[in-house]
Amino acid sequence: MKLTTPLIAAGCSIIAGAAFAQTPVLTVYTYDSFNTEWGPGPQVEQAFEEVCSCDLQFVSAGDGAALLSRLRLEGPRTEADIVLGLDTNLTAAAVEAGLVAEHGIAAEGLTLPVAWDDPHFLPFDWGYFAFVHRADLEDVPTSFEELAASDTSIIIQDPRSSTPGLGLLMWVQNAYGERAGEIWEGLSDNVVTVTPGWSEGYSLFLEGEADMVLSYTTSPAYHLIAEEDDSYTAAPFDEGHYLQIEVAGIVATTDVPDLAAQFVEFMLTPAFQEALPTTNWMYPAALEAEALPEGFETLIEPGEALIFPAETAAEMREDALATWQSALSQ
Repeated sequence: MKLTTPLIAAGCSIIAGAAFAQTPVLTVYTYDSFNTEWGPGPQVEQAFEEVCSCDLQFVSAGDGAALLSRLRLEGPRTEADIVLGLDTNLTAAAVEAGLVAEHGIAAEGLTLPVAWDDPHFLPFDWGYFAFVHRADLEDVPTSFEELAASDTSIIIQDPRSSTPGLGLLMWVQNAYGERAGEIWEGLSDNVVTVTPGWSEGYSLFLEGEADMVLSYTTSPAYHLIAEEDDSYTAAPFDEGHYLQIEVAGIVATTDVPDLAAQFVEFMLTPAFQEALPTTNWMYPAALEAEALPEGFETLIEPGEALIFPAETAAEMREDALATWQSALSQ
């Protein structure tokens, strides 16, 4: 018995080790707020692992724009199989850098407000950028020009690391074109601070550090549904609101391409999509409006959806960033 027991234990360890080694790992790089206990990450992980016979691991990599920077830095050495959280302002740059592979999946049942035919990325949710404020704020600006002419204080995010920050640049650029620099000069004294990402900026707003914060038209739904607090709203702007479509793509160097493809296809199923409205607080990309939780019907609806094609956004990114930096440095 003294000899047999260790041998049995050793045999069990070998069998367990072999079984563990055979479990494929899928690594998904995403932004911080997706991979929190209150974000979609835990629900998505549980749901996908029930059908994939794999180990799904989310890795937080800052805000959306920081994902692209990290993938570029790591290059072929990256451990990522999926990048989840870029948007259409960044997708062209990712493709140009050769970071993502074509997914080969027919995107069916999408409920986006625009058509979708990107061979490298599939959308998982979408929303409109907006300035969120408390409902008792007086003299709420209804355009960038009114905001610039007012004493209203705002918190925005850095476009070099944050997709909302970059979205704001594109919003101003789309609405004003050659006048974008003039608008930014007017807004410069409204800006209280520029945060690296959305989470930091929104937290400061909730602490009372500014009158308004760059966020989404859907952000008040969080306060209404999760906190039963109807004292937050988004300001409708006359120019319209810039549309953000968040996407996921298969990293070109993945060694589990079939599993990665299974995941991005899974993104469009109810198991993934139904988790988004009350965890990511965005509109799902493949879920009808009737399926949204009660409270979403109270949100403002932009009069016009503004968006640049991915290639156009990539071409004007550096010039728009230079205009922004010049205006805020004065």
